[in-house]
Amino acid sequence: MPVLATSDFPLEAIAQETGWLNLGHYHPDSLGSGFTSQADDPDFFLSPDGKHQPYAELAATVEAIQQPGGGDSHARCRFPARDRWLRERLELPDTPVQCPDYQDWSETLNTDAITLVFAASYLNSPSSMFGHTFLRLDPPSDDQSTDLLLANTISYAADAAAHDSELLFAYKGIFGGYPGITTVQPYYEKIRLYSDIEHRDLWEYRLNLSPEEVDTLVAHAWEIRGRNFDYYFFDENCAYRLLALIDIARPGTDLVGEVSTHAIPSDTVRWIVDKDLVASIHYRPSAATAVSYSLKQLSDDQRTLAAAIAYGYVQVDGPELAQLEPEQRAPVLDATYDYLRYQSEADAWPREFAAPLSHQLLVARSQIEPSGTPPVPPEPDVRDDQGHNTFRLSLSGGRWDDRNFGQLTLRPAYHDLLDPPEGYRPGAELEFLRLDLRYYTDHDEVQVEHITGVEIRSLSPRNQFFSPLSWQVGFGGRRTDTESARVLTPYLEGGAGGSWSLGSSLQAFAMATADLEIDDDLRHGYDAAPGADLGLMHQSPGFSVLTGIKSKAWIVGSQHRQDQAYLNGSLHFGRSLSLFADFTREHHYDRYRNLWHVGLHAYF
Repeated sequence: MPVLATSDFPLEAIAQETGWLNLGHYHPDSLGSGFTSQADDPDFFLSPDGKHQPYAELAATVEAIQQPGGGDSHARCRFPARDRWLRERLELPDTPVQCPDYQDWSETLNTDAITLVFAASYLNSPSSMFGHTFLRLDPPSDDQSTDLLLANTISYAADAAAHDSELLFAYKGIFGGYPGITTVQPYYEKIRLYSDIEHRDLWEYRLNLSPEEVDTLVAHAWEIRGRNFDYYFFDENCAYRLLALIDIARPGTDLVGEVSTHAIPSDTVRWIVDKDLVASIHYRPSAATAVSYSLKQLSDDQRTLAAAIAYGYVQVDGPELAQLEPEQRAPVLDATYDYLRYQSEADAWPREFAAPLSHQLLVARSQIEPSGTPPVPPEPDVRDDQGHNTFRLSLSGGRWDDRNFGQLTLRPAYHDLLDPPEGYRPGAELEFLRLDLRYYTDHDEVQVEHITGVEIRSLSPRNQFFSPLSWQVGFGGRRTDTESARVLTPYLEGGAGGSWSLGSSLQAFAMATADLEIDDDLRHGYDAAPGADLGLMHQSPGFSVLTGIKSKAWIVGSQHRQDQAYLNGSLHFGRSLSLFADFTREHHYDRYRNLWHVGLHAYF
């Protein structure tokens, strides 16, 4: 039964309740017994001590919501979720209050249900390499006047300056150099950005929140809109802030409690599914996925003809197309038109070229009887949240030259080319903060073999319609041979080239590479090497293989070549365990050396 808010009632006890701590985004201090709010905006607090004292903020809120008057500046209008939560616990005067701005905002959103939307990973942007999540505010299902494309969304992202480079964004994002802002945007704008421009499939997870829980989430979204919560790329990111919103809507879920060192969007979606918060799931393929699927339905000859028409080598009214039967001509026209529209939107093909050709394609298509609905990409067998877990622990053993070793590898995130591929982008690799520790048995010696700061690789196959650049970049520390010793050397490496499909799961790639190493043990203190990497890659649910040759020409120090032939493979036992084996034969400083390496990957 509610009680009066009097001096006899221990408000200190309410201030320690999970609901109040969630509303204030309070978390226990790492050292000591206090709390600190993750909100970094003074306007989020009513007490000057509110950031560090939940009780002080509670007392100030209880006092403020009982003040007479109303209007948008009143505490009940500024903090409707707090007001609602406190009135469920305290017997407070229920004097009506007018909140015009909040009332208009909530009526405009017209929210009946909440859908979590996951945008697939996009390696070409540091802010989206792990994917992105946001919430869609769905109107009532019986409201035919509103389309879901016009529904609003709530998202949290770094408020970065437009002129910041991608490297500067990555640095500031990792170390909290940006304010994080919660914003509301129409869903069609998100689709245009993620699906139409960035080629990212969308997964829509409709949450099973009750009407009261939906109202609470929307009310708290009002409280934090435009408020600064410092953005951290690994933990306090887009996904983390949305978990906090869901925790407030449904107390006891403790989704934020699942976060330890990092909050990767695909992991957070997995937690939401595991906690039975999802009512239904819908797949929305990107424009690139839809166009690629449409083109794949054509025969080889039809695809060649479609490409020739799209690039202006063959006329729409030419004999090449006219000689086809109508049932063969129609899909070529449809696929070519879809591809032309896509290129006009994504790659900004000149209007003076695209518009007349689009018109010619539509006229030609209108002269053929409709042939059913256009092909729609099927939903992938494995969703992004159903792939392997992103934390990996590896135990292995091997032999380097004439030395035997055991190795322990820890990788907090995220995925490499030889991990189980289901649920991840084919040909994409993204690793952060991997540590390889080796124990050499001959001298009872433990060495750091490799520290990966960042390792990114994107192998996207090229064809007559799409010509993506394959590229790689990485930095960290690795063991390198100085002829007389192997020392741990800071390095920076990169490369660019192309990749070509040789089948459904096999592709070849060729990269021009560049390496830089900096260490006092190197002659001149640094060394640089242009090089090449040629290889084959196979990825399938059962096993993955990466093989090829690398060559580098070190040009600053001792001016020598370093050549490698490598064969690496993994045998996947579901998505939680892999058996891997590596072999490398290296020619360096006029010596041949072999590396044999076998072990187990476990994914958590």
